[in-house]
Amino acid sequence: MKLNIFQRVRELEHWQAVAFGATLLERSLPNYELFCELTDSGDPKLCRNVLDSIWGWLANPKSKINLALQQEKVDAVIPEVGEHDNFGVYPAIDAGMSLSALLALMSGEDPQGAVVISKLSQGSVDAFIQATEPELEEVKEHPLMQWEIEFQSELLDELAEAKRGSECNKRLRQLATEEGITNIGIEL
Repeated sequence: MKLNIFQRVRELEHWQAVAFGATLLERSLPNYELFCELTDSGDPKLCRNVLDSIWGWLANPKSKINLALQQEKVDAVIPEVGEHDNFGVYPAIDAGMSLSALLALMSGEDPQGAVVISKLSQGSVDAFIQATEPELEEVKEHPLMQWEIEFQSELLDELAEAKRGSECNKRLRQLATEEGITNIGIEL
């Protein structure tokens, strides 16, 4: 019996779960960055720096990150739905919440943080499809959703064989960006 993605994510070692979340964020953070650019709000540099420091920790576990402080900073720049009237706020919120979940995973506050990130990424794709193709009945069959699920599955396969370190980070980041589009299909 083939395990579903969420079951597989739950079985990851701690560093693998962090790497999984960081890789998904490489695909969703540009949605936040674009939203910030279009609305002149948020703090894309802060979020990029936090994600880069997480990659640094993955390469060198002795590196220190003040997780509580970073969590506070990230939570403060997640947009509020009521303050914006465009669809872009939703994938931006999902990216911010994913980064927050990744920090909670690293600190031990939420051992299921990688599952949260997986669900948020799939949820962003689902919401985008429903917003752009409201007549579509079977979202799971949409090529963008298929691509998201395949990506997460391939990422899990990659992590099963991976050894922690900078080479692994390089490969995961390449995997996240090689298509040149975000998880919801926006070109980078």
